Amino acid sequence: MSRLDRLLRPRHIAVLGAGWALNVIEQCARMGFTGPVWPVHPTKPEIGGLKAYASLADLPVAPDAVFVGVNRFATIDVVEELAALGAGGAICFASGWTEAGEPGLQDRLVAAAGDMPILGPNCYGVINYLDGALLWPDQHGGVPVQTGVALVSQSSNIVINMGMQARGLPVAYVACLGNAAVVGLAELTGALLDDPRVTAVGLYIEGIDDAPAFAALAEKARAMGKGVVAIKSGKTEASRTAAASHTASLAGGGAASSAFLRQVGVAEVNTPSELIETLKIFHVHGPQIGRRLCSLSCSGGEAGLVADLAAPHGLEFPAVPKATHDRLFAVLGEIPTIANPLDYHTFIWGDGPKTTEVFSAMLEAYDAGIYIIDTPRADRCDPSSYQPALEAIVAAQKATGKPAFPVASMAENFGEGRVRDMMAQGVCALLGLETALAAIRAAQTPAGVPGWRPVAALPPRETRMLSEAEGKALLAGAGVVVPGSVTGATIAEVAGKVRFGGPYVLKGLGFAHKTEAGAVRLGLASLEDQAEMPGATGYLVEEMVTGAVAEVLLGLRRDPVYGVTLTLGMGGVTAEVLADTVTLVLPVTEAQVLAAARGLRLWPLLDGYRGRPKADMGAVAAMAVRLGALMLADESLEEIEINPVMVRETGAVAVDALVRRV
Repeated sequence: MSRLDRLLRPRHIAVLGAGWALNVIEQCARMGFTGPVWPVHPTKPEIGGLKAYASLADLPVAPDAVFVGVNRFATIDVVEELAALGAGGAICFASGWTEAGEPGLQDRLVAAAGDMPILGPNCYGVINYLDGALLWPDQHGGVPVQTGVALVSQSSNIVINMGMQARGLPVAYVACLGNAAVVGLAELTGALLDDPRVTAVGLYIEGIDDAPAFAALAEKARAMGKGVVAIKSGKTEASRTAAASHTASLAGGGAASSAFLRQVGVAEVNTPSELIETLKIFHVHGPQIGRRLCSLSCSGGEAGLVADLAAPHGLEFPAVPKATHDRLFAVLGEIPTIANPLDYHTFIWGDGPKTTEVFSAMLEAYDAGIYIIDTPRADRCDPSSYQPALEAIVAAQKATGKPAFPVASMAENFGEGRVRDMMAQGVCALLGLETALAAIRAAQTPAGVPGWRPVAALPPRETRMLSEAEGKALLAGAGVVVPGSVTGATIAEVAGKVRFGGPYVLKGLGFAHKTEAGAVRLGLASLEDQAEMPGATGYLVEEMVTGAVAEVLLGLRRDPVYGVTLTLGMGGVTAEVLADTVTLVLPVTEAQVLAAARGLRLWPLLDGYRGRPKADMGAVAAMAVRLGALMLADESLEEIEINPVMVRETGAVAVDALVRRV
């Protein structure tokens, strides 16, 4: 049993604040809440037709849930009294806390709450459409349901907007976190998932307060057969160390959060409409659908549009198998081209049995099917001729056991009532072709690795940058291959120490980006007559690495939320121009690093494109895992970047290293 049970599923509700209390009373009455609602006001004898109590102490029993609609200073006293009474929890509506530069005031509220859970402060409230309990001071767009999804948001306005959707999504709960001073994202979402009537959860996330707890929540949801989809805001936020390294500028902002969500198996989308359509899929079909798709429409234009719009999402439309081709040909004849996406023309339009056979035959060969169908507007047209096609979609899903998605290319061309009718038959209709494709791709998100958790994040701290010689010594001690080298205060000194043959690389120390500073000289046959480098604090001479077939970047850095991130991408002096990187959250395996590397746009250049020699990316993956182990074992390390790693056909060498530590 969760400590939030009484707050989320109350038997009785108390409300404070005259105007806001009236709104809450009206919303509960409208949704059919059967328990008592108790207004509390020091001077009013009744509010909203209900008897008002002069004080909390006068209530018949300690209330399960309380909407606190008084000012922020009074809120602290009310919460303290509620905690002493043994109330189940409270919504703290007032603003003006940490978000307004008053963290001390919020700390007092947390202390007043003690062990009693509160949502907020600066929180709109919670709606329970299953039981009609609304601790909500405003209008909303929902209706009573028997089952449905939960919407959780750190922004009240965003979830208010989503709650007004007319896309046929059954919503069981709407819950806001506000400042999340006591109850955080993972705890609230987990408590909603515990309700067996909740089928999936949609999240609007501004910040994740506890990444390991969120990872555990995502694993719990998958084990329950419930999907989680999220919008993560703030993805364009600049990294705090963007000026120091390529890694920071290439992997800051949203790269880490997207990597984390992907690794824990949470689907990520970009817009509220995509979130709603993904939740519809999860509600009907569960948390994951297969990748092999088919698409059917009665127009070549629609077939082409599907293919074009699906490409950026990486959706797959495999070729039609021979047996399926023959089965379709038997019905459609020689005029339609049997392909995927399929334009089945209009020869079978209105013929229920033939349409059902075509729809079923195609779907049988794939994991899921898209059926483009924009029904005529009922106020000006007669949509009855579309009914055989709709019935054939239902029949195809029933016959094959595969998800069949009716998709309206324009969201307004289907209607909420028809979406609900289809959903009652177990079929998920999606609105808007682009949105539907994004939702289908999101619904393909695989589960996370069982038991995986990110390492604990460390607080920000002051760090220093090691010299390249110091950094490479550290890497060599961890088993990373580095070039032979010597260091000295002057070029003459390092020249006298060299015991290996040329060609040489001469580097000036003391620069974050040596190439930009003109502090790198390559391919030197001799070190004699080399001029000193202005601004250098010393010099490093290395063996020049030859035989490389590619240059890649490896970067690891502490993240204030996700612990440690790993970035892998195309490297060299053009790393930021190419901006071709993938990011993972540690810990990771070599197999996971290689799988992520295959997602690079320029992966073919590493994998033998047009006869090029293949880069030994296995060696790069092994190097990444060694660096990860080094970071996890030594908390004083803040960042390690190797750019470039010179990758040969066999082996890889770290030729330029930037290391920061406490």
